[in-house]
Amino acid sequence: MFSNYFKIAFRNLWRNGVFSVINIVGLALGVACSLLIGLWVEDELAMDNYHAKSPVLYRIMQSQTFNGETNAGPHTPGMLSYELKKKFPEVVHASGFTWETDLNFTVGDKFNKQKARWAGEDWFKMFSIPLLAGTPATALKAPESMAISRKMADNYFGSPQNALGKTVEVAGRDIPYKVTAVFEDLPAQASEKYDFLLTWEDFRKRNNWVEQWGNNGPRVYFELRPDANTANVEKRLKKFLNNYRKEEYPNTLFMQRLSESYLYNDWRGGTQNGGRIEYVRLFSVVAVFILLIACINFMNLATARSERRSREVGVRKVMGAVRESLIGQFLAESFLITALAVLVAIGLVELVMPNFNELTEKQLVLSYTQPSTYLILLGVTLLTGLVAGSYPAFYLSGFNPARVLKGRLKFSRGSKLFRQGLVVFQFTLSILLIVGTIIIYRQVSFIQNKNLGYDRENLIYIPMEGELSTKYRTIHQQLLHMPGIQSISTINQVPGEFGSNTTGVNWPGKDPESRPLFEATGIGYDGLKTLGIKLLSGREFSEKYATDSAAFLINREAAALMGYKDPVGKPITFWDRPGTIIGLVDEFHFHSLHEQIRPLILRLDAGWSTSYYGAMMVRTQPGQTQQAIASLESICKQANPKFPFTYRFADVEYGKLYRSEQVMGTLAKVFAGLGIFISCLGLLGLAAFTAEQRTKEIGIRKVLGASVFSVISLLSKDFVKLVGIAFLLASPVAWWALGDYLDKFYYHVNLDWWVFVGAGLLALLVALLTVSSQAFRAATVNPVKSLKSE
Repeated sequence: MFSNYFKIAFRNLWRNGVFSVINIVGLALGVACSLLIGLWVEDELAMDNYHAKSPVLYRIMQSQTFNGETNAGPHTPGMLSYELKKKFPEVVHASGFTWETDLNFTVGDKFNKQKARWAGEDWFKMFSIPLLAGTPATALKAPESMAISRKMADNYFGSPQNALGKTVEVAGRDIPYKVTAVFEDLPAQASEKYDFLLTWEDFRKRNNWVEQWGNNGPRVYFELRPDANTANVEKRLKKFLNNYRKEEYPNTLFMQRLSESYLYNDWRGGTQNGGRIEYVRLFSVVAVFILLIACINFMNLATARSERRSREVGVRKVMGAVRESLIGQFLAESFLITALAVLVAIGLVELVMPNFNELTEKQLVLSYTQPSTYLILLGVTLLTGLVAGSYPAFYLSGFNPARVLKGRLKFSRGSKLFRQGLVVFQFTLSILLIVGTIIIYRQVSFIQNKNLGYDRENLIYIPMEGELSTKYRTIHQQLLHMPGIQSISTINQVPGEFGSNTTGVNWPGKDPESRPLFEATGIGYDGLKTLGIKLLSGREFSEKYATDSAAFLINREAAALMGYKDPVGKPITFWDRPGTIIGLVDEFHFHSLHEQIRPLILRLDAGWSTSYYGAMMVRTQPGQTQQAIASLESICKQANPKFPFTYRFADVEYGKLYRSEQVMGTLAKVFAGLGIFISCLGLLGLAAFTAEQRTKEIGIRKVLGASVFSVISLLSKDFVKLVGIAFLLASPVAWWALGDYLDKFYYHVNLDWWVFVGAGLLALLVALLTVSSQAFRAATVNPVKSLKSE
């Protein structure tokens, strides 16, 4: 019986080739989109979940309140990991962990930049990172120990076994480091990437501020005993920092599961406010909606062919076929079409996968060696086939054979409303996607064109490492006479990467109870000129003034906070160092546009740190970037031969701050286009159905003198109403959803009314073009053919 179902199904597919191709293409696009999104969602949900101890792994979060404003983040005091193990018996292991840093790695005559971090000796005891050489207990124990990846071991030493015990030079330091462990390359599901790890003791030696409990920066990860009372631990953590501060400390600590730290990474007002999990939810819904649109398209096309299939149903019923067998027949056709669509979808996924991976910066694959892949594909086929084919199967199998064979087939008002409802649903989703795409595109465009207060064009950053800092004055003089160079300066933290802030600022008249937070960084001579920052009053740092070592520049937000209308010449104390404000700078964005511009203090770089860790900034002549890079490479290689010459463009670094928004915007455009295309296929089906139902009416109207335009208008006006209803349903939903999206940016575009109207008009235009093509075809049919049966 089942073989007969599929035999007849193949014949019907072949006989109705055009409808079959449209069905298969529509379903294939829907399935392909859903598979791609499903792979992306699966990868996102798997981030940091590969650790065997994942249920008992946490990181410490700190909530900080300054002048009534509360913020939360993972940055904590550098000694916290040590104290957790001492004071909390529930803590089995704990480790500090730093931000990613590019350090020069030298073995003999081989040297290159590698991504480094510092971690505590418990790191490999907590996490499921296999060691190919060495042991978890000794990997990061001795101060000059290091653990490197398999890839580094192969590149520098030939194999992990050969690497063990070898000494290397890191970042030009005189102290040699010893390879005490080689770990397996980190999986794609690791959110924190690094090529090698140095010890926490080494980090303490490099940074004396780590010993001070008032400074924050590193992260802390820890492992709890399986039987630990987490509520009790978190309660004791809350005011834990008060034990290490003389005054009452308003900052509090709390815990976050490691498995949630990647997806739930947005904290506002000290509380959890989503994060990447919102993208996961959004695109999961988009995947379901696109698949539903494709299924609705199938339903509408099947309904459009109902009159042709009605006589088939009538004859089968007269010959003794029961309704169940007819349902089985139509479902078999649906499953067959879906199976073919899934095969086409697999081909589409494989075709676009490289581009999709490049866009999302992932390594997704549709694995054919995993049984789960086939179970998923089978599940998609069965579910899609059932959803797409259920309505046509039950609808067509319910025809009355007597009426059908007498040519009296009529469709109820309920079935008409149901089909129209499907079209409204499709276009509601399509308009949502269009509005979302427009808003995301406008926001990304706003970000790219926003006046940041500094000029990121023709600006290059070069890391100050090795001998570049000690030879900077000589290099500076040499480069100023090289082709393509306009100006040069230094800065501790480049815009977009500011991470140093402090409450250690005082001025006359300050409320002793207030704790305002200031951003702070060091900048060199000609820093404002090189960055292109506008000076509102006063002057910038100059070698002509020896007193500038105790001078400061502030921005307008800092001046307003201090209550200074004209701050130049006013006294200020920074980190217990008295000084004077010598200049007021205009607003410039040193963080992303997600954040408000905050009070800023710029100090002169010279003499403030024992080891420079910032960047040399080079402003190039417009149109002479390549000449400038060649000049920089020549001078830097000569002055710093043990380090590879590396540089970054300021505009590229700025773009990286909004990589997620750019990816989401591109995906939104693609999905919006596919949603509209698939919706139009469904609309085409309904238009064909309507024209088929009104064939004789059209013939009569033409005989009575109706023009082709009037017939097209007659068939199109109902669909205009459907798109209008879809617009009314989509607009408030889009307003709410996109308002929430834009709220994540402190600086953003407005939700203008014309965006919604434009999206509605675009959907209407596409719908009219789709319907008009079918209406024109029906209107130009010779009325003799449509009326000859009368």
